Amino acid sequence: MLRDSQGHVKGYLSYMSFDVPLILRVLVMPRPAVIIAEPPPTTGFAVMVAAGIRRIPYVYYAADIWADAAGTLDGTPAIVPAVLGFVERLVWRRAAVVMAISPGVEHRIRELCGDSVEVAMIGNGIRVGDFSADGPERGARSTPVFVYAGTVSEWHGAGIFLEAFRRVREVHPSARLEFFSEGSEKAHLEQVVEETGLGGVSFHSRVGTDELSARLRGAAASLACVRPGQGYDFAIPTKIYASTASGTPVIYAGEGPTVSMIEENRLGWAVDYTPESAAEAMLAAIDEPERVGGPQELRRWTEGNASLEAVAARIVGLVERSLSIRLPRRR
Repeated sequence: MLRDSQGHVKGYLSYMSFDVPLILRVLVMPRPAVIIAEPPPTTGFAVMVAAGIRRIPYVYYAADIWADAAGTLDGTPAIVPAVLGFVERLVWRRAAVVMAISPGVEHRIRELCGDSVEVAMIGNGIRVGDFSADGPERGARSTPVFVYAGTVSEWHGAGIFLEAFRRVREVHPSARLEFFSEGSEKAHLEQVVEETGLGGVSFHSRVGTDELSARLRGAAASLACVRPGQGYDFAIPTKIYASTASGTPVIYAGEGPTVSMIEENRLGWAVDYTPESAAEAMLAAIDEPERVGGPQELRRWTEGNASLEAVAARIVGLVERSLSIRLPRRR
């Protein structure tokens, strides 16, 4: 697959470099019991065509609604979300079952397709065992630290935390903000920090789970956000699970199901997508950490609700029930 200098896939030509060979691979590979396809919709379409020729059932993993997201981008011709929507709905309808990543995605698919699509919410998660809530880093730093770990793109809108952090530094001048990120907005965020002279901010490449977990354990809170109105309000950033698996509360700026998940389970602070609200939450994380769950409470919640192994088991059960088959188990 064609990728840019940061390893990201951009533009349909890049996706075509994967989709076209994919059709050929599906046509000649040994016959599987089922094929699992995932976004973009064009890849789902490629699987639909090849699987249809061979009469192999496929299920589709709906991590997002591409047509909705495309419709929010400035300068996008109206035909783009229209075509994407047509392809997306066609792929959903032909699938044996659609697996939705969140309740919001499930609701939107039902809204668009009604009863013509079998859809079930299977959620998302992480390998909880790769993270730990125990370690000497917790409370070891004399200055408050915030960690943003994960992709920074237009729809995340992580720049809100720079303005929020400026307000935090007025109260806690020694506070630090660390980004462990890649993405289309990273260069812009670095430029903002340089031009404004905002101190205490550092940018790093992504690190392994052991180091990331240690960094999170040493933080007052981790940061996550989804810019409202970009077609991704239903998304639940998995960086939240990495934080809670490490026993560290999260500050989330945005809307959607993530808000209730955080508030109902004392995972941290869910606030409006404004610098003022984000700054208030960051100050609360420094001054009133007892308002949210402790390290072991956060860890237990993650083990019970966001384990990738539990999600995989739900997928296997869903596929077996939908297709009346028995999938082989790893010995």
